[in-house]
Amino acid sequence: MVFEPTAIDGVRHIRLAPMADERGSFARTWCRETFAANGLDAAMVQTSTSFNVRAGTLRGMHFAWPPATECKLVRCTRGRVFDQLLDLRPESPTYRATVSVTLDSALGNALWIPRGVAHGFQTLVDDSEVFYMMTEAYRGDLGAGVRADDPAFGLTWPLPVTALSDRDRDGPLFDEAAHRQRYAAGLER
Repeated sequence: MVFEPTAIDGVRHIRLAPMADERGSFARTWCRETFAANGLDAAMVQTSTSFNVRAGTLRGMHFAWPPATECKLVRCTRGRVFDQLLDLRPESPTYRATVSVTLDSALGNALWIPRGVAHGFQTLVDDSEVFYMMTEAYRGDLGAGVRADDPAFGLTWPLPVTALSDRDRDGPLFDEAAHRQRYAAGLER
């Protein structure tokens, strides 16, 4: 695996290093020792999958409030998705920075997403599937999100949106002061 830094502190774009022969290829997609050697010391405790029927489906932008320390390893296992990340950690040197990467099942590439970084994706083809590995079990009381169309962030998506949950569509617009206050309160717990 090749771990590439991105414009967001702590986010890594991970590319496979497959061994190929006449049969096809083989590649390691997770190894705790390899991740730790790259500064990503994590024990995975939960996995999830998201199947999306239509191209243009948008999910996100989701994150967890502190004291959650959930990190994610996200990979497209079927199809192709445009993945966007938004740094929502006020203490981060890259606060409010964004990164986008196309995750493609044919490439097997992945993203390491640290705690406090919002994540969302839009499917680029029909029948796309995204596989998540998390370092902490999901806690609904700490689950949060910002709107993918919030003008505070200027996120753009490659396709017209064909499907979006009510939660993602109707969330409140970003409030800087309230965000900083809630984030700091969670860190103090």
